[in-house]
Amino acid sequence: MKLNSLTSKLSIVLFCFILLSCSKSEQQLYVHLNGATMGTTFTIKFPDSGNVDVDELELAVKTRLYEINKLMSTYDPESELSRFNQHRYASAFTISDETALVLREAIRLGALSDGVLDVTVGPLVNLWGFGPTKRPEKIPTAQDVQQVREYVGLNKLSLKGNQLTKSHALVYVDLSTIAKGYGVDQLAELVEQQGIKDYLVEIGGEMRVSGTKWNDRQWSIAIEKPLTQERAIQKLISIGNNAIATSGDYRNYYEEDGVRYSHLIDPIVGKPIQHNTVSVAVVHPSSMVADGLATAFNVMAFEKAFAVAQENDISALFIIEENGQFNEIMTSAFERDVTIH
Repeated sequence: MKLNSLTSKLSIVLFCFILLSCSKSEQQLYVHLNGATMGTTFTIKFPDSGNVDVDELELAVKTRLYEINKLMSTYDPESELSRFNQHRYASAFTISDETALVLREAIRLGALSDGVLDVTVGPLVNLWGFGPTKRPEKIPTAQDVQQVREYVGLNKLSLKGNQLTKSHALVYVDLSTIAKGYGVDQLAELVEQQGIKDYLVEIGGEMRVSGTKWNDRQWSIAIEKPLTQERAIQKLISIGNNAIATSGDYRNYYEEDGVRYSHLIDPIVGKPIQHNTVSVAVVHPSSMVADGLATAFNVMAFEKAFAVAQENDISALFIIEENGQFNEIMTSAFERDVTIH
């Protein structure tokens, strides 16, 4: 996760097209704020009413993103999370209310997914060549995997109030699977504090929308077709006042001796996923929750992920590859909550 950037997800396929008008005259009806953050970019768009101090809002947005980064970045050695990762003792480490909130939600989603969403999985990601060290010189052996798994697992973390404790000195927490979504939620709150009801907020493909566009039509979002060599639309949808996050394994991978290794690592077995789920989109009021669940459902085998989504009334769209074809499977909540164009 490149975090000047706390969160560019280890999955770089978190991509949804934002379908905006292409005409220059129509674009002038909107206020656009954008910039670099979290190893990626952010975008805020809302109809221009003339009642918003745009400079003041832009300053607040950039300040808020800086604050989040200083708490949860793993690339900033002085961030709060980096200091915890450097803490090699069994004694408790005090974290801020904000980091505790995000970590507590990550732990909850980890439990919901039977440990598949695991914010301590970073060392395994690095072992398989999808972290800062890049592709390994050789494929890890079972012994290599087992050695790293000794300090990977949510059961090796304890969070009580603001006191965070690790049971192994090498436990390493990376919030990239959830913190980008948290950033989206925080920017949405800033926008709403300005009295703006119609907006789109996006960080690196994770987005949240509210209200309508200038012409009173719903915001339209296109889910990407899971192709490796080109970009095309799989499905065009509207999601109401909600967030959407997507996760897939069709771009970030490598092949060795005819074997395909995905960047999505199953922490239960310590290896890249091997199943046929190629993409998952999750719609939820919270971008943070959608962010974490999209990754969790993509790592889980489809049958288990679909069952968890159904049982918990979660809006999710699964794209499964079968015999070279992409099949879409929606949860009941997705069919109920999402408008398909």
